[in-house]
Amino acid sequence: MDAPRDTRTKIVATLGPASTAPDVLAAMLAAGTDVVRLNLSHGTVDEHLQRLAQVRAVADDIGRVVAVLADLPGPKVRAGAFAGQGAELRVGAIILLAADDGPSTGERITVDYPSLVDDLQPGDKVVLGDGAISLLVERLVAGGAECRVVNGGRVQGRPGVHLPSERLRLTTPTPDDLRLAVTMAEAGVDFLAVSFVRAAADLRQVREAIMPHTTRLVAKVETLPAVHAVEEIAAEADAVMVARGDLGIECPLEDVPHLQKRIIRHCVEVGVPVITATQMMESMITSPSPTRAEVSDIANAVFDGTDAVMLSAETAVGIDPPAVVRAMNRIAGRAEAEASYSQWAQRLGRVQRGQLPDDPDRITMAITHAAGMAAADAGASAILCCTRSGRTARAMARFRPTPLLIGLSPDEATLRSLALSWGVHALVMGSCSTTDDLVWFAVERAVQAGLVHPGQTVLVLAGAPDRPSGASTDVLRIVRVS
Repeated sequence: MDAPRDTRTKIVATLGPASTAPDVLAAMLAAGTDVVRLNLSHGTVDEHLQRLAQVRAVADDIGRVVAVLADLPGPKVRAGAFAGQGAELRVGAIILLAADDGPSTGERITVDYPSLVDDLQPGDKVVLGDGAISLLVERLVAGGAECRVVNGGRVQGRPGVHLPSERLRLTTPTPDDLRLAVTMAEAGVDFLAVSFVRAAADLRQVREAIMPHTTRLVAKVETLPAVHAVEEIAAEADAVMVARGDLGIECPLEDVPHLQKRIIRHCVEVGVPVITATQMMESMITSPSPTRAEVSDIANAVFDGTDAVMLSAETAVGIDPPAVVRAMNRIAGRAEAEASYSQWAQRLGRVQRGQLPDDPDRITMAITHAAGMAAADAGASAILCCTRSGRTARAMARFRPTPLLIGLSPDEATLRSLALSWGVHALVMGSCSTTDDLVWFAVERAVQAGLVHPGQTVLVLAGAPDRPSGASTDVLRIVRVS
């Protein structure tokens, strides 16, 4: 039985060579992983399809509702290969970036981007790899750009080359992204993460490509154009990821925490699940415990109101993936005990009164606000959200209620989609013909699952079962469990 965790913040963990063994994956899911991420930038399609099937099988075996997120690679500009042990780039050295597909050296780095000269300007910053090495464009020359090394270090293999995104001519999604999106949607993944989103239209391209599949889309905010368009992107997305790695390359590092808070705040206000990602526990790739700074980072993401926190290389290639998940679970749970969720809910109520959207969401958002206040007044132990699309449970989650939050649906895909929403415990239940039956069977199902008990008071949110999917939730009942 999938018992509720004490932690309400959801955990996304990346699957990789260190975590594909069935016993390791099972331990990772049992430790609190809610969403498994498949990084399509690495490995073959067949490998990812096998991993998808593996996650489904293990989740069924241990009785947990676990979603799968496939992360599309997006456009990637890379340097030509460095020979042997690579090259040491020293601070102050002048090197040439050349639009070419040949090998790279310490004096001339080739870049597989034909428009390099056209898209760079003197004063631009160019970053190599994970951001440790940065170059400043001094002047443009025939076939390339002369750059001064600002932050040096050793480069090996074929490192990524990060150019100013506002002038980058590569489109998102790429043709390869669209092909991968169709394949993974047909295979039944729950979420597709779209990399390097710059506008809502990028998401619409993916949505059109995967039709008639209704796989939910996660917009990765990792460019400055995306930051500027975050409201329209959130309106189009099913979830948003604050991808701090590339965002920290695109903008000054000191801006990243403030952008994180701003993006999270907006997403919670509009009821779009938001993930905080990148380097959350990176030291645990090789260490048995996180750094103090990483612990504070996770706690601050929880204080910001994030729905989920994400692990990347820590679980993909780290020394002990289940231990990483357990540590993140403990840290998030401890932070939740100090989070000012009641103040958050009061503020959100004020915001909502000032800018409620048009129907049908207006009714759903209003009744979930009322449910939050009623739950406190009635001393409710749980709030039960009967939902076909998941919208009611997501709207309720915005208020970060103290009572246990349960989403009930006959649709297993809907239940898995709630794996990204703060605090929502998903339960499958059958279809009902009347609202009275819906309320009755929701309470009975929660009792059967051991989530509520006789003598407790619960709230039930529902809509009329005979109305079309997408209609507003307009029923709120307070039930004393007998």
